Amino acid sequence: MHRLVFPGGARAAGLVLGYVADRVLADPARWHPVSGFGRTAIALERVMYRDSRWSGVLHAGMLVGGAAGLGVAADRGVQRAGWAGEVAGTAVATWVVLGGTSLGRTGATMARHLESDDLTAARALLPSLCGRDPSALGADGLARAALESVAENTADAAVGALVWGALAGIPGLFAYRATNTLDAMVGYRSPKYRNFGWSAARWDDVVNLLPARVTGALTVVAAPTVGGSAVGAWQSWRCDASGHPSPNAGVAEASAAGALGVSLGGRTEYAHGVEMRPRLGSGHSPEPADLDRGVRLSAVIQGGAALVSAVLAVAVGQLDFRRRSRR
Repeated sequence: MHRLVFPGGARAAGLVLGYVADRVLADPARWHPVSGFGRTAIALERVMYRDSRWSGVLHAGMLVGGAAGLGVAADRGVQRAGWAGEVAGTAVATWVVLGGTSLGRTGATMARHLESDDLTAARALLPSLCGRDPSALGADGLARAALESVAENTADAAVGALVWGALAGIPGLFAYRATNTLDAMVGYRSPKYRNFGWSAARWDDVVNLLPARVTGALTVVAAPTVGGSAVGAWQSWRCDASGHPSPNAGVAEASAAGALGVSLGGRTEYAHGVEMRPRLGSGHSPEPADLDRGVRLSAVIQGGAALVSAVLAVAVGQLDFRRRSRR
């Protein structure tokens, strides 16, 4: 009855409840499914690795396809349990794939370390946010790296999962998190992964095209809540994002830079080499207070994404119901 009266309502409710669970509980402390996926990916890579794009395509296809298949099985199971079961199943799946609260807590801790000038602790924490070489960074570089990571991962760890959960339910949640995790593991331009990780990186670009732009739009709307500029967010997105090597990270980072009135980009050191990133935004270099504002901006964006995903889930449910009714 509920499915007929309010198509998509169970999925929408599950997404919102899963978001609330992430805000309250953060990531599961033990037996995190994403960690299990990572171990599986490493084990499969040991067997399948070749310096070849085709090997990478097969590796990524097996892992992402397997995650999606597991999601289909889970989705069918919860639907058989009725409306309440679908809500509960979607909520649990949403909770375990979201990482927005843990991202915000790590960013806030980094801001505290930088405010107290504890660079040793800040450098030790940076690998929890991004893959850059912390030994080469001073206070300004650490603040910039952390803020860029918070901006980019707001899309990756929260908005993207919610959008794909709205579009495709539990399979969308699982496949999105598998895609994003695999990109973080092998999607580098290092000599080892330039070919093998090519498909994972390109597929991640495709699935994040919509979430990144949802993130940019929400950044524009949310900027005034942290004393930022909506106009600045829009202008930086429009003028600077396309210069970033990633078609999606550039949107999230440029809009955040404009919203906060800071400048991001520049020399970026990774274990596999140095990249010169274009300048995003036209303000001052990020300071600890800017990182703290960036964390609060991320939290507002995530809340907005939960509401957007609920509306989108209902819209998708309505379209599916109408399509079925015409048969």
